[in-house]
Amino acid sequence: MGSSDLAKQSSYRWLVWGIMAVAYLVVFFHRMAAGVVKDDLVTAFNISSTTFANLGAAYFYAYMLMQFPTGVLADTWGARKTVTAGMLLAAAGSIVFGYAPSVGWAFLGRLLVGIGVSVVFVCILKILDQWYRPQEFSTMSGVTSFIGNLGGLLAQTPLVFMVAVLTWRHTFAVIGVASLLIAILCYLIIRNTPGEMAAAGTVSTKAEKAPFLQSLVAVLTNPHTWPGFFVFAGFFGAYIAFSGTWGVSYMMDIYGLPKSAAANYPMVATLGLMLGSIAIGGISDRIRQRKMPMICFGICYLASWAVLVFVGGGKPPLGILYPLFFLMGFSCATFILSFAVAKEVNPPQLAGVSTSIVNTGGFLGAAVLPILMGVYFDRYGDVLTITSLYRNGFLIMFAAVSIAMFAILLVKETRCVNVWKK
Repeated sequence: MGSSDLAKQSSYRWLVWGIMAVAYLVVFFHRMAAGVVKDDLVTAFNISSTTFANLGAAYFYAYMLMQFPTGVLADTWGARKTVTAGMLLAAAGSIVFGYAPSVGWAFLGRLLVGIGVSVVFVCILKILDQWYRPQEFSTMSGVTSFIGNLGGLLAQTPLVFMVAVLTWRHTFAVIGVASLLIAILCYLIIRNTPGEMAAAGTVSTKAEKAPFLQSLVAVLTNPHTWPGFFVFAGFFGAYIAFSGTWGVSYMMDIYGLPKSAAANYPMVATLGLMLGSIAIGGISDRIRQRKMPMICFGICYLASWAVLVFVGGGKPPLGILYPLFFLMGFSCATFILSFAVAKEVNPPQLAGVSTSIVNTGGFLGAAVLPILMGVYFDRYGDVLTITSLYRNGFLIMFAAVSIAMFAILLVKETRCVNVWKK
């Protein structure tokens, strides 16, 4: 390959990654948006807290169920067609959601969005494997996570102002049109491998893959796979219950803040998660340990939930909430080490399947835990004070994080190398 081909390839990979990173930003936006428009949805469709929680969780159910099929699609269709189709589906879902005449149509729109955006992250990893050197893979994965979380920030205070100007219905329609444009750009820009640009060869070589069902069984029967599953389920599920579903309502109901101000508090947690995603992974790599950072930062995460539940009878002083929620988001990022551990305790050629299982755990937690809180609200809303309702609801999250902490104690220390043995 000539120097001009290498230069072109090196430059073009940033364009390929860049458009996919923009698509990933949309993934996070949809992930966090439901909590901000809760009151609008309840008013528009006259729904209960449980129904609202289920509406928000529809995204996560679809996302979770699509994890394994996405791997197959990425391997057969390739990232280009898979992401393009996914973003087209997400665009349609967002428009259906925005103009839904009933809650049933809203559920359909949310499901379509979840299915559509579920393919993006796995396809980004596939592109990184093909276009970037092995020693660049972890760095680019961390940067991708940071970019994605920017979408979570946009789904907080900026979304509140956008809804105030356009109404929630028109806002989601606009997001749908933007997703359509991104889908078109994905098809025009993405190339699955450098070889598709008529360059001879690729940056990385592909390892031979075992059959899908055989790979799945091998990973499922490895007991060291499962601690990461429960860590991600408990940590991420509790985080989504606050930042993505109930956090804005909590700040409005308990502290009497207007929505524009209330949205700032979950946004701080999102900022913490963004920075934690980069920092915790970097610390783990530098000290060449997985388990100890998970224990230390996991304790911080559990402590942040303990303050929210037990200090002030479920109403901590307003002045400590910004640092508290930043700590909550930052330390929640402990779960990113679950992916590294899953790869390192399983056969190297099954890294995709092993990380998919862990990823499924996170989205199972994100789907179930907010609903449990909604069911609790519906059952006891008439007999408990609003402060007691939130306190006891967050106590469920505290219990989930406690279970995840126990799972961390079962994590196998890998010293950042693959330790799998037959």
